[in-house]
Amino acid sequence: MSDDGPVYALNLFDVASRDEYLAYSRRSAREVAAHGGRVVALGRFRENVTGDVAPRQVLILVEWESKAAFDSYRNDPALAGLHPHRERGSSSYVWQLFDRLDDLRPVLKG
Repeated sequence: MSDDGPVYALNLFDVASRDEYLAYSRRSAREVAAHGGRVVALGRFRENVTGDVAPRQVLILVEWESKAAFDSYRNDPALAGLHPHRERGSSSYVWQLFDRLDDLRPVLKG
């Protein structure tokens, strides 16, 4: 794992409160960008093909300049009032970080 390269944050969740999540999303895109993040993909659940992960309504994939950039977004005291809107506006939240790979060789090494 490298702390100096890009990381991807996979966000999967259900909308629990439309008003709360709207309050979060009105400001979050600007704040994500200000902290070194870029939304790569937005998606709405279509169908479960295989696997045992419970489906979620929404997918958001964010590319962050680094793990430090991601942490700065999560821990910025100026955003202390923003994150509770995400928490109250969503349920069944999955938030996972993935290191960027140029190919699968690092994963496939024995």
